[in-house]
Amino acid sequence: MPFSLAYHTDLALRRQEGAVITRAADLTVIRSPNNPTFWWGNFLLMPRPPASGDLERWQTAFEAHFPGATHRAFGVDTAEGDAGAAEAFEAAGFEVHRDTVLTAGRTVPPRSFNREARFQPLANDADWQAALTMRLAVNAADPAPLEEDSYRIFAARKLVAYRAAQEAGLGAMWGAFDLSGQMLCGLGIFDTGQGIARYQNVETHPDARSRGLAGTLVHTAGEWARETLGTRTLVIVADPDYHAQRLYERLGFRPTEIQLGFQKRPAAD
Repeated sequence: MPFSLAYHTDLALRRQEGAVITRAADLTVIRSPNNPTFWWGNFLLMPRPPASGDLERWQTAFEAHFPGATHRAFGVDTAEGDAGAAEAFEAAGFEVHRDTVLTAGRTVPPRSFNREARFQPLANDADWQAALTMRLAVNAADPAPLEEDSYRIFAARKLVAYRAAQEAGLGAMWGAFDLSGQMLCGLGIFDTGQGIARYQNVETHPDARSRGLAGTLVHTAGEWARETLGTRTLVIVADPDYHAQRLYERLGFRPTEIQLGFQKRPAAD
């Protein structure tokens, strides 16, 4: 079991999505056969930050466990964000991710509570298709979007996995919808054991931002998790350089640890 709360919940979610997780020597291998292009569904978890001279060993290990993979991804089982000998990884083209892990016993309603949209778990095929459409729009509006066709395949596979977990009673994907059925904002929230629930993929359609949708949806889904899943601790992860962390703190979340990872995109990206 990972020491890091972030990776503990990550691995629980990956298992729900059908990932195969195995131990090999001093590392953990996370493999998602149903979504092979999901970088953080196919990665190695290091037990500690890398030391000087470790890059080649970890590169070789990744290639052995994921032959043919065009990406490289390593999580680090630490809560402090100490990246060790990260310079060698950065010189080799890796991005170093230090994301903030925030927790709350319960959320508080946002000041800009949205009362115009309809907030609910996804309920039918039309809802799940609306979720895919919204995710594609979010990617297209990103300053560095992923290639459209490959992203569509990845996003569709993720939603299939989320739907299976929801139908198994492990949590739910939520959406904020307008009167036409368009999904304006979405997220997932799933039980990861021991009274802990983890949020996933809080996203707002680029044409629907600044309406209080994300804050209202995070709060609404959090209250649902407490009542329906018996959640005692809510966990959400945010990029510290993005405005979402400030939003989550206004909802009652507080920084708890740092999630550390090294990622190298495929050459085509």
